[in-house]
Amino acid sequence: MLSGICTIVLVVPGERIKCLLQVQSTSGPRKYSGPVDCAVQLYKQQGIRSVYKGTVLTLMRDVPSASVYFMSYELLNTLTPAGQSVNELSIPRILFAGGMAGICNWAIPVDVLKSITQTAPEGKYSGFRDVLRELVRDEGLRSLYKGFSAVMLRAFPANAVNILADSQTHLPHSVHSTVFDF
Repeated sequence: MLSGICTIVLVVPGERIKCLLQVQSTSGPRKYSGPVDCAVQLYKQQGIRSVYKGTVLTLMRDVPSASVYFMSYELLNTLTPAGQSVNELSIPRILFAGGMAGICNWAIPVDVLKSITQTAPEGKYSGFRDVLRELVRDEGLRSLYKGFSAVMLRAFPANAVNILADSQTHLPHSVHSTVFDF
């Protein structure tokens, strides 16, 4: 949960800029020449609040999804063969646990609401409930899962490799104790 909160400072502006750059090609002439230009224009037009538009929805997405991600990975790691410790997991088992954790992480449908909020013209919605109400009214509950299959296709391999890299780069506890104790 804490990791979901701590990353907000960087994630929200990055997500806002990414979403705006993704939709600009489908909505007429290009407004931004790239990510830096987008950030500068957002700040000049409406200040820091514009750069951080969608913070609440990003928190609603990232806090539970980070919790689900780490809990599901740890749960899958407890399913080790009898007599083996988590540190002895094979690479395929680590890849599977990481990939499944990634799928669990992205199964929370708040991302669609966040993207709509971040790309909507200023003042179109009064808040995330307004976005949710309008989206479900106009397109039904399935609209909360737009792009779900693409996200799932990316989630498994990306998170499998991420967890594998993380597990292979951890220093033994004794090294942490001697190197990092001050």
